[in-house]
Amino acid sequence: MKAIIYTDNGGPEVLRLADRDTPEPGPGEVRVRVAVSGVNPTDWKTRAGATNPKQFPVVTPHLDGAGVIDATGPGVDPGRAGQRVWVFMAAAGRPTGTAAEYTVVPANRAIPLPDNADFDLGATLGVPALTAHRALTVAEDGPSRLAPGALDGKVVLAAGGAGAVGHAAIQLARWAGATVISTISGPEKARLATAAGAHHVVNYREGDPVAAIRAIAPDGVDIVAEVALGANLALDLAVLRNRGTIATYANDGGKTVELDVRQNMTINTRYQFLVLYTVGEQALTAGAEDVSAAVADGALPVGEEHGLPLIRFPLGDTAGAHVAVENGAVGKVLVSVSEDAR
Repeated sequence: MKAIIYTDNGGPEVLRLADRDTPEPGPGEVRVRVAVSGVNPTDWKTRAGATNPKQFPVVTPHLDGAGVIDATGPGVDPGRAGQRVWVFMAAAGRPTGTAAEYTVVPANRAIPLPDNADFDLGATLGVPALTAHRALTVAEDGPSRLAPGALDGKVVLAAGGAGAVGHAAIQLARWAGATVISTISGPEKARLATAAGAHHVVNYREGDPVAAIRAIAPDGVDIVAEVALGANLALDLAVLRNRGTIATYANDGGKTVELDVRQNMTINTRYQFLVLYTVGEQALTAGAEDVSAAVADGALPVGEEHGLPLIRFPLGDTAGAHVAVENGAVGKVLVSVSEDAR
């Protein structure tokens, strides 16, 4: 099979297209013929060695993707062969990511793809949608699962609504019944966040964004899904309601945050830091089930008209896909792997 591999951490130039043996699924595993691989910031950071040292002599990158199960290992229902699936966390602690014609994953990492969803949509789920789900389900008095009506009466602030996680947070929050506000940095990103389903967009670089958000939510925001905690903390605290939650999945622009203890005590701020690698199986399973339900309801569409442009690269130019993500491409970067898996 054709696969992208790297044997040393480094820049995108360490990625190369190679012929590899087609992997066989072991106990509890399935093999997926990959149609589309999704690229996330964590993929290039892992390749670069920015998070942890490389764990295996040869690594095929990428956590997310979509395709068709073509083989099952012992202990897995053989009837799953031929099933269309979306895949998440494929390369987490494993050498076989989705940037290959075939990948092997635990059976519970290959989730049936609803009939109304194509492989492009399936490959955009994974990290962004599961991260957004976690951010929306950690509030003290909020739901632990998402479904229509679960967030009725709640106000969600999705920071960076034009990003992949922000886009998923907007869509999932709206599907669950929340009023959704998104902060953006300009007219084009405002257009994307609105297309994703945000009820309100606020440019944090213009005017008085605190006043604008408070005009929409006089009692404050219930949940903030935050991508840049250090940069946005003052705004978040100024609009957060008493006992509100700031769920942060990144700190774009900085690694440290300084907290005013008394200020946070006064409003009983709840902070939830999250990363999928260590979030636990219960949260991942709940997220996968709820995300699939949202997809089946047509609540997570992608593409330019839905606020998430798709940027495509061939498998042989996976390095270019990594460069695009690292340089902050607006939209979702996808790698087309196998046309005949579609």
